[in-house]
Amino acid sequence: MNRTAGVTEVTDADFEEQVLGADLPVLVEFTADWCAPCRQMGPVLGALADEEGHRLKVVKLDVDTNPETARAYRVLSMPTFLVFREGEPVRSMVGARPGRRLRAELEDADVL
Repeated sequence: MNRTAGVTEVTDADFEEQVLGADLPVLVEFTADWCAPCRQMGPVLGALADEEGHRLKVVKLDVDTNPETARAYRVLSMPTFLVFREGEPVRSMVGARPGRRLRAELEDADVL
């Protein structure tokens, strides 16, 4: 598990503990090194983690090195964002988006 700019990197091995067992709602970005839109989301997710870390955990999972979790949640496009609450996915969003839109979608899902 690594942490960069407020965003924790999770793996297949620790996904259950870090995401499904989390006390807070969790925003998971399914990403890949080769994905340009994913790289664009880095600063957006970092800012969100820094601003909302008291009520939302923000993590990212590299689908190339962690294919089991991506397969389990049928993630086919990057970036894909899944919001988990109490171990269950409650919202899915596909594609890069501005921070304002991401925040609005999280508010709409009663996460923020």
